[in-house]
Amino acid sequence: MGLLSGVRVLAVEQYGAGPFGTAYLAAMGAEVIKIEQPGEAGGDVSRSVGPHFDASLPPTAESLFFQSFNRGKKSVTLRLDTPEGRAIFRQLAASADAVAGNLRGDVAERLGLTYAQLRETNPRIVCAHLSAYGREGERASWPGYDYQIQAELGYFALTGEPDAPPTRVGLSLIDFMTGVVLALGLVSGVMDARASGEGSDIDVSLYDVALHNLNYLASWYLNAGAETERQPRSAHPSLVPCQLYRTSDGWIYLMCNKEKFWRQLCEAIGKPEWMSDERFVDYAARLVHRDTLTVLLDAALSHDTTAGWLRRFGSRVPASPVHGLAGALDASFARKDGRIESLRTATGGELLGLRNPLRSSKPSEAPGLSPALGEHTADVLASVGIDATQQAALRAQGVI
Repeated sequence: MGLLSGVRVLAVEQYGAGPFGTAYLAAMGAEVIKIEQPGEAGGDVSRSVGPHFDASLPPTAESLFFQSFNRGKKSVTLRLDTPEGRAIFRQLAASADAVAGNLRGDVAERLGLTYAQLRETNPRIVCAHLSAYGREGERASWPGYDYQIQAELGYFALTGEPDAPPTRVGLSLIDFMTGVVLALGLVSGVMDARASGEGSDIDVSLYDVALHNLNYLASWYLNAGAETERQPRSAHPSLVPCQLYRTSDGWIYLMCNKEKFWRQLCEAIGKPEWMSDERFVDYAARLVHRDTLTVLLDAALSHDTTAGWLRRFGSRVPASPVHGLAGALDASFARKDGRIESLRTATGGELLGLRNPLRSSKPSEAPGLSPALGEHTADVLASVGIDATQQAALRAQGVI
């Protein structure tokens, strides 16, 4: 069940970006089939990524890293570097709506995963490719990862305190966003193929998504020559107050990005006179006097705890506590409304996971656990006419 029920996707994927994107498809009801190398050293490399493993899961699916990216998918082992394996892949492609991959830019064509190579088998197939730098151009053969791309495209220079070393964003946001763009492109391609009868190649790269994410900062530089720099206390480059402030027991983040929120903040902290103070009367004035306002707000907010201010502000002032990872995941709001799901393993253990954020009035069933390596090979191959005898021969050859 789900919005994508009936959509079959063959995922030649590994590690983070591609699996993160296809996990959205699985959560919405698509049948996502991971195509993985057979053998002890085979499979998605993330199956071996530590440092945390759960022994109540199958040996090839014990990695909690792997479980985070692959819930609700199927796993088929198949060697695409053999003629026999590629022939079987074409049989599977004939029954599929799309192929999704996050391989190096020059690998998809070598393995026969492009639309030009599969259209004869299935003219409606959509081939969605995620790579580091694209499948064409001077970097097509380059490997690349999230942190590298962050470093090259200014994210390190924009993150942290001004006097600190260049700092990466704490999560693999380029991987995650590129995965979501992959899923969007794939679904768009499938919609078009169902209407036109003709599939396509869809391409997205870590570099292009990270570049596009520069957004308004890029616009400011390209059109006004303004190079935005990081600000103290994670402040917004132009809107004030929008940064960290001290409370009696720590920090609070205020984000008064509308004038009405500034007025409501002044009232809530007992400083209504600040609204008419010429230093703080509008955004332009507050930007000029940001340092002065920081000192004043620190003093005012230090009269209560972060939790106390959050209770006072309620829905009137955009404000947040500054949690660590444990505080964020243990917060009562995070634990409500099914945002954290509990799954049972085959041996009776419990695995907690984050629910996919997409919600629909036609909900999908919650995805199950991530699959063991090759867990669905027999059933999926049988679904395209490869019987048990043929499968036994293929296993003996090491193709599956």
